[in-house]
Amino acid sequence: MRPAARVDAILGVFALLALPAVVSAASLTLYLPSKPNPFGLSPNTHATLSNLGAQFSAPLSTSNTFVFQNVTPGSYLVDVHCPTEVYSPLRVDIALDEKVPVQAWETYRGNDWENKGEAVPLRGGSGGRGIEVRAVRTKSYFVERPTFSVLSILKNPMILMGLVSMGLFFGMPKLVENMDPELRAEFEEQQRKSPVSAVMNGGQAAENPLGSFDMAAYLAGAGKKETGKNQGAKK
Repeated sequence: MRPAARVDAILGVFALLALPAVVSAASLTLYLPSKPNPFGLSPNTHATLSNLGAQFSAPLSTSNTFVFQNVTPGSYLVDVHCPTEVYSPLRVDIALDEKVPVQAWETYRGNDWENKGEAVPLRGGSGGRGIEVRAVRTKSYFVERPTFSVLSILKNPMILMGLVSMGLFFGMPKLVENMDPELRAEFEEQQRKSPVSAVMNGGQAAENPLGSFDMAAYLAGAGKKETGKNQGAKK
């Protein structure tokens, strides 16, 4: 056998051995949405394709895509890892069927694997037909410090009570001055008869029936002893 024919035969054997691997492997392309701006994402952004038996990882390309090569058929969980954005995970089924090679559904952590969510359609792009992932929200690592506001002071219950008391203190005399003379005289008479006025005015404290009551003597039983002495004297 000629050397050239021998080399061709060896190459043919290697081609036949590699053919099943090529046939049984596929590629998958993930596209990022236009919002948020994919050009502003961190270079550490990458996507993973995993199941119980295998795991694949793809970095973010210059065309804002994730390309997985030589992916064996099966059912996978797609996650996009980004320091600043949160993307919805997907369930992706890859098959050797030329009519429907890739199918995708929305999913979430803790969901039953057989419980498929809303189907995600395939879309075309620079990397061929693929799947577009959906952005959920922007990550927040810091709590915004509250700013000073006058309204926050006015919402304080103690401040509100003080303002109401001040309004009554300055507004009540104005209301009394504008009252009808008869109504004003009646109002002043009611004020003089009230117990609060008797306590506030030291000269009228004797008019209060509770002003001469001695609580300590009553609790010590002094009233009972005096009553007993008075009854003995009468006998």
